[in-house]
Amino acid sequence: MRGRHLKIAVILCAGAALAGASLPASAATRAPSDTHTSGARPVVVDCSFKAQVRPGTYLLACADGNNGLVKLHWKSWGASSATATGTNVVNDCTPYCAAGKFHSYAVDVKLANPRAWAGHHGQQRFTTLELTYPGARPDHSPRHVSYPLWS
Repeated sequence: MRGRHLKIAVILCAGAALAGASLPASAATRAPSDTHTSGARPVVVDCSFKAQVRPGTYLLACADGNNGLVKLHWKSWGASSATATGTNVVNDCTPYCAAGKFHSYAVDVKLANPRAWAGHHGQQRFTTLELTYPGARPDHSPRHVSYPLWS
């Protein structure tokens, strides 16, 4: 089990390293082949400012890679929202982030509130990401969390 968490940590950190420390929280690190971005459906924008549709992973902490979504299984991707189940992998940063341990939590994911994506004629992007933990969740985290995605 520890080896699996180490592998996930390496993937998340590699994505963060590529993204750069100055980017806002949002982000996908890998997406399946259906990432074509027509104006027909909204996209989610990753740490590299690339449009993604149904990404398999999504980095929440672009700056340091200490929080990300993996094993995303999309149930829907529509004009007003997208829903998935997956795993939230979070570094406990104890005693500090470089020495922390990654923990996995089952999570329900919802993307919502599509808005026009400035500079991308006719394309909309989701502006809100909501997480709901059906079981265990990170320390000090509420069962339902909503994140604004960068604008």
